[in-house]
Amino acid sequence: MRLILGWLFAAVLLYGADATIEVIKKVDSLPSIAVEDASVSFTDTTNKRFFRLLVSDLNVLTLFNVERKYSNTNYENEKVVRENKVMDYVLRYRLRTDDDSAFIADIKLIRENNVILKKSYRVKRSKMNPFIAHSIAYDINAYFGAAPVDWMKRKLIISRLSAPGESEIVIADYTLSYQHVIIKGGLNVFPKWSDSSRKSFYYTSLSSIRPTLIKIDVRTGKRTKILTSDGMLVCSDVSSDGKKLILTMAPSGQPDVYIYDVASTKYKRLTSYGGIDVNGQFMEDGRIVFVSNRLGYPNIFAKKLGDKSVEQMVYYGQSNSACTAHKEYIVYKARESTHAFSKNTFNLHLISTKTDFIRRLTATGVNEFPRFSKDGDAVIFVKNYKQQSSIGVIRLQQNKNFLFPLKSGKIQSMDW
Repeated sequence: MRLILGWLFAAVLLYGADATIEVIKKVDSLPSIAVEDASVSFTDTTNKRFFRLLVSDLNVLTLFNVERKYSNTNYENEKVVRENKVMDYVLRYRLRTDDDSAFIADIKLIRENNVILKKSYRVKRSKMNPFIAHSIAYDINAYFGAAPVDWMKRKLIISRLSAPGESEIVIADYTLSYQHVIIKGGLNVFPKWSDSSRKSFYYTSLSSIRPTLIKIDVRTGKRTKILTSDGMLVCSDVSSDGKKLILTMAPSGQPDVYIYDVASTKYKRLTSYGGIDVNGQFMEDGRIVFVSNRLGYPNIFAKKLGDKSVEQMVYYGQSNSACTAHKEYIVYKARESTHAFSKNTFNLHLISTKTDFIRRLTATGVNEFPRFSKDGDAVIFVKNYKQQSSIGVIRLQQNKNFLFPLKSGKIQSMDW
């Protein structure tokens, strides 16, 4: 029974291209921008889908008031369409293919009928075109000297529940416009990128008698069995250099946090408590944060590697679980109501480990699996609300949330 409860506890803790703006900051003072389609080689469906992607990405940049009305024109026209003359900027794009059937997007950024930025983008497969849209937005953001948004071009990996006892592991972009199923069949959960190159990842297979941690090479499909364990086995974090893993294991029936050395294939137990310790995450100061019920309810704690002492990190919330850390900041999931076994709202909160600062980041639904971007600019998370799963992106400095719904299935877990 303890093993079953441990798995359920860990599952809870670890547990359309149009962006829906959930929290809106006043932006009347921002410059305006419109998008013009100048494509001739593709269907209206492809053209307009790319239009929506660009509008969505420009909104996420939070640099502009973005016009959502669709318009088209000739790419070589010297002037913008009449309706866009009042806009501060116009982004014009042309989609085409070359002799190798590669997908190409040409763009012009126009101000007062003068081209101030011009560039072309190319991918071998047309289904990868969402990443072209993200690259365009990234370059426009860089042109205006805004804080880098490298995270916009990164690939997500998600476990998507597709049927009872069945899941798929999917590589996607952050808007879920691009989705590539890489593993299907059986119950495969908790995927985690193995390093910053995103050429391989770890996941837990629950299709055999004992939970098994597997590493798979995205390019070749080669699978390598890393470890098996009785009870439970989850990789909750990977060090920045890819050499260390933080695992949750319960070989003797008690879930604890372990550290695994990739080169030596040896692991070491980091926590030893007669309850539940799960979901360890590396911190940049050499500590780990993790979730424990040592107060009688889930809460966030930290400890130095090799040190037995444990420090409580969070003092707000009734059931605090699922955390991510960047420098001195921690984002965690907290239950906002007192009903432990009925429908509840679980919101994400941001705290500083150096001050009493605390900020609620979400407002409705069940918000979980937060992950900081590498630069700390954004937090990505999963929102479950009204029977639908979405990927959420929080721009912390801009105080804005954006949601990208999953059209089918439910997101079990995610890594960025």
